[in-house]
Amino acid sequence: MNSNEEDPIPKKGHKMTDEERAELAAKLDADLDAFIGGLEKKTYTEGWPEDRWQEEMEKHPFFMTKAPEPGEELSPLMQGIQQLKYDETENTPEDLAKAYKEDGNFNFKCKKYRHAIIAYTEGLKKKCQDDDLNAQLYNNRAASNFFLKNYRSCLNDCLAALKLKNDYSKALCRAAECYFHLNNFDDCINFCDKIISCEKDNRTFVDLRSKAELAKRAAERDRRKQLAASKKEEKRGSELVAAVQSRKIKFKGKGKGSAELKLSDLEPQFPDAMRNHVTIDESGRLVWPVIFMYPEYKLTDFIQAFHEDETFENMLSEVFSEHPEWDTEKKYTPQNVRVYFEDTFGGRFHNIPNKWTLGQALTHERYYLQGGTPGFLILVSGSEAEKTYVK
Repeated sequence: MNSNEEDPIPKKGHKMTDEERAELAAKLDADLDAFIGGLEKKTYTEGWPEDRWQEEMEKHPFFMTKAPEPGEELSPLMQGIQQLKYDETENTPEDLAKAYKEDGNFNFKCKKYRHAIIAYTEGLKKKCQDDDLNAQLYNNRAASNFFLKNYRSCLNDCLAALKLKNDYSKALCRAAECYFHLNNFDDCINFCDKIISCEKDNRTFVDLRSKAELAKRAAERDRRKQLAASKKEEKRGSELVAAVQSRKIKFKGKGKGSAELKLSDLEPQFPDAMRNHVTIDESGRLVWPVIFMYPEYKLTDFIQAFHEDETFENMLSEVFSEHPEWDTEKKYTPQNVRVYFEDTFGGRFHNIPNKWTLGQALTHERYYLQGGTPGFLILVSGSEAEKTYVK
């Protein structure tokens, strides 16, 4: 082009006159003729194989089958086409909505569903006055969301489309499927009935309705089971709290007799014991998770089930049936160790006779339980550690 010749491609934001629009159209026609003519020349004079035609055609905006990548430099011709298609000064809201719908449809066919959603959304932003067109944009965006399994978003778009066009069968059908995927079986059945009333032989939605009926009954059965289990668990919790209260076990921060005790007060406080709770056995006796602490070595043992009628002597015999690896001096034996608990108010250590049961220890006048996991210190009798901790 002559350097003095005026460029017919308008600058961005410039409103085109009729003369400029005609000039641009003429240039596009001329460029297209030149492009095709050049292809013919190359094909026969340079001997290009037939499979190169598609490659060359992709370079021209009129024959491109995929959109330019983000950030890719656009030719002046492509910029001019984009301005003709998307410039708000050159197009009505309806024209722009149609253009974005076409882009969305192209991306949808290419299975680029997220790109399609963006295009349909841009079309809806134009707020055109054509209800039918807006309904199509909502429906198409719903279809894109459906393929991405965004069922809630898909349903919302289907309902928006039906609000604009209440007999929109595609939106109605897709909404029924979304309700099923969202486990809203009542609405799924309702929408299937609407579809079947118009299309009695539509086996897809006759079958979907049957599936929704079965799923609804299964969900109702599961809810009944869950409710029964919840009531059973609630009863068990009440019985457990009553059993603990009947033992006169004292809890830190609770009133005398633990009248204010709740099930949550029996939750384990030690990380290792979080999955183990105090339970009631078949004879109505309590079984506790218990922590043995060895302050001399800063180690702990977790006893998952310590029956309230079992003695410390028996439990220690089980714990020390073999010498632990950390007891290199082999001094921790059932006969050599003593059991203590710390007075949470006075800070003193109190000895529990090894022949006592756990139940006796928990009802000691100075023992206050914090949480649902009793803890006791194990020290070797006469050791320096005992002298340090028990003064």
